[in-house]
Amino acid sequence: MRDADAVFTGSIPALYDGGLGPVLFAPYARDVAARVAAFAPASVLETAAGTGIVTRALVAALPPGTPVLATDLNQAMLDHAAAQPGAAGVTWRQADAQALPVPDAAFDAVVCQFGAMFFPDRRAAFAQARRVLRPGGRFVLTVWDRLAENDLAATVTQALAALFPADPPAFLARTPYGLHDPEAVRGDLLAAGFSSVTVETVPQVSDGVPARAAAGMCQGTPLRGEIEARGAVSLDEATRAAAAAITSRFGDPVCGARMRAHVVSALR
Repeated sequence: MRDADAVFTGSIPALYDGGLGPVLFAPYARDVAARVAAFAPASVLETAAGTGIVTRALVAALPPGTPVLATDLNQAMLDHAAAQPGAAGVTWRQADAQALPVPDAAFDAVVCQFGAMFFPDRRAAFAQARRVLRPGGRFVLTVWDRLAENDLAATVTQALAALFPADPPAFLARTPYGLHDPEAVRGDLLAAGFSSVTVETVPQVSDGVPARAAAGMCQGTPLRGEIEARGAVSLDEATRAAAAAITSRFGDPVCGARMRAHVVSALR
């Protein structure tokens, strides 16, 4: 399932960006961008940039004209990102984070929000981040805490488990929320050659429309393939069940849904 877990094509990018961007990713994007801007990098590389949610936050937080190179393995995600407002001057490039096509010591900061969970070889990707950083540069990344600490994702997972009790879709628990141990991340960063690794656990609150959040998770991620492969319940029916579960628990619009992530900073 790992290969399928990294496929974001077709209509997925727009659903991901519109459904999950405001609800899950934007609060952490602003947080990370502010942290990066605080050490005044002259240039920034982003890996696993996706639809550019962090990229746009970086452009807003950094001084005008700061070079930002945003990379992702999925060209469809980058195509969507490049078409959005708020990222003027960004260079977009398809690239594997485990084999970055950029020179050594080229950037002051590397940023990766909620992407490390998708890397087949995290240590290789982290070693690449270190390679392209200048001495004294920083690698800032975020990973989700465990599924139980992230209410919307946990609620959707429970709703789908009720629809497919014999074979519950496991994408969310397995991949996005699967790298929840910060010590595992710290160990991989140290093994890749980084020093001064710090971890801060950062809580946020989700706000949004249940139907859009459910569509983002069920149709805007590789969870879609897991639902469609089971066949007993249609994708639209599963999405409606997920939206109803979110509404029942948190209202419409969503109010008080917790989320929690680890923000990790490592020094080159």
